Amino acid sequence: MTAAVPDREFGAQTVGPAGEGPRPPVGDTARPPAGGAPRPSAAPQAAEVARTALDWVYDHLPCFALPEDVLAPDVLVDRTWKPLGELAQLGDGIRRHTTSGPARRRAAELLEFAWGQTRRGSLLLEQLRAEPMSTYPLEIYAAFRSAGFRHPAFEELARTLARTRSWAHTEQDPTRRLGILNAEHRTGLPLHAPPLTALHRTWLGSLPEPWMFERSAGYALTHVVFHLTDWGNAPHRMPPRLARYLHHWLPAWLDSCLEEELWDLAGELLAVAAGLPTPVPARTVEPAWARLAAAQDAAGGLCEVGPSRRGDTVEPGFAHCYHSTLVAAYAATLTTARLYGVPPVSLTATVLPGPETAPPGDAP
Repeated sequence: MTAAVPDREFGAQTVGPAGEGPRPPVGDTARPPAGGAPRPSAAPQAAEVARTALDWVYDHLPCFALPEDVLAPDVLVDRTWKPLGELAQLGDGIRRHTTSGPARRRAAELLEFAWGQTRRGSLLLEQLRAEPMSTYPLEIYAAFRSAGFRHPAFEELARTLARTRSWAHTEQDPTRRLGILNAEHRTGLPLHAPPLTALHRTWLGSLPEPWMFERSAGYALTHVVFHLTDWGNAPHRMPPRLARYLHHWLPAWLDSCLEEELWDLAGELLAVAAGLPTPVPARTVEPAWARLAAAQDAAGGLCEVGPSRRGDTVEPGFAHCYHSTLVAAYAATLTTARLYGVPPVSLTATVLPGPETAPPGDAP
């Protein structure tokens, strides 16, 4: 038996005060890992990586801005919506796992910037209207919804689309389907399929032979964990068998990624290590955080891969650094929070003005 996952199969949500709608469930990261107080020795290094990486992201905010023609049919999603959605998702993760101080304020500013780029949700609504069977508008919106932002008209349309047979039977790989199920959960939509069914069809869900690990499998398994645990907010949803498997094999995979200078994937594995019900011990991740810190540039940026993998001397630009730097900031924040037992922040969804909800007298 795999067990775990529930939260009524992602479905349980606590209800906030009248008019606020459902709140995303709060994870159990407030509980320190089992087996006594965690060793804090990795936290200072991770905390420094979090600080410098977040500084880099903040300094490069203009690079995340959406172009004026973002709704045009030929605009590349991976160059426009994807970076902004990742900024929102990982910014929310950083904010949830910091309780006060500059990092929390800066994460809040990142989220406000990203939400403003969507014109407070109205561009996501237009994108969903233009591509009703595309899932990425919902996946991006779910990150904002988790952070407390709402656009009622978007949710109304998403709810209508999610009831269609086409939505439920769109062909997707299992890891992506698990992510969409979590996006539905975060947005308060009914799930179109059981999460455990999707989980059992993933590479990680099969408890694969560990020596078959390679780069694409690594990214698949990290995202399975992110979706299962709601990006570290609900580690209790991780099935015990998978948690034990990852505890056993993740350190070896992490070492191989560091040896190959795969900094982006190493960062994601470190986020997984910190997001398990019982985090991977500090003594195991200390060397990895030292390696990532050494790989950062003077401004705090982290390239996706090291020089030996790039095979050139050209200075990597924003496109080659933003994701790995965001991941480093998020993973380091999560590591620090879990090692010290810092509780996650419960955010209540609020309805913010958009074209359909603008206050009287305001221009749409």
